[in-house]
Amino acid sequence: MSDIVVLDYGSGNLRSAARALAAVGADVTVTSDYDQAMAADGLVVPGVGAFAACMEGFRAVRGPYLVDHRLAGGRPVLGICVGMQIMFDSGAEHGVVTQGVGEWPGVVEELPADILPHMGWNTVDAPQDSVLFEGISGDRFYFVHSYAVQRWDFAAQELFRPPLVTWSEHGAPFIAAVENGPLVATQFHPEKSGDAGLGLLANWLRSIR
Repeated sequence: MSDIVVLDYGSGNLRSAARALAAVGADVTVTSDYDQAMAADGLVVPGVGAFAACMEGFRAVRGPYLVDHRLAGGRPVLGICVGMQIMFDSGAEHGVVTQGVGEWPGVVEELPADILPHMGWNTVDAPQDSVLFEGISGDRFYFVHSYAVQRWDFAAQELFRPPLVTWSEHGAPFIAAVENGPLVATQFHPEKSGDAGLGLLANWLRSIR
C-alpha cells in the first residue's frame, strides 16, 4: 500500500481527494508537515480558488521547495486543478500576474468562453501512451475552473522524453493534464469524476509502486 500525503496549505478539497485515494488503496495522510510530505511515496497538491491565494498558501508551507526536492529525487507529485496551475510559470487573474512554481512553461489565463466557469463533465484528448488515462481515455471528467493554460511551449531536448499533454476544450483548447516523469497533474478533479476519476488515481498509484 502506497503512503500518500495530501498537502494541506490552506486550499480546499482536501478530504474528498483523500477519500478518493483511500478508495483505490492508498494509505492517505492530510498534513502540512514538510518532512512527512517529503518522505511519502506520493505527494498530492490539490487546489481550488484563485491562483495568487493558492501560491501564497503554498509558499507558506515551503511548497515550491518541497516539490523541487521531491522531483530532483524522482519522487512522484500529483497536482489537481489549481494545484496543477501553480506548477506553471505564472497565473494572470484580473490584471495581476503571480509567479508560479515554474516546473513547466506557460501562463494560466482566463478561458475565452461565453460561459464561465467551465463547470461540469467534459471529454479529454489523451496521448496513446498515457499512463494516467490507460483504459479511461474515452471517459468524461469533472471540471470547475475559469482559467487554464492554453498554449504548450515546452522545447524538449532530444535526450529527454517530452511531457505527455492531454487537451480538452471550452471556448478554446486548454491543457487538461500533463505527464512529465514524476510530476503529473490534471486540470479536472479526479476525486469528483466518479469511476473515471478513481481509475485515473488507481493508474497513478500503480505507476509509483
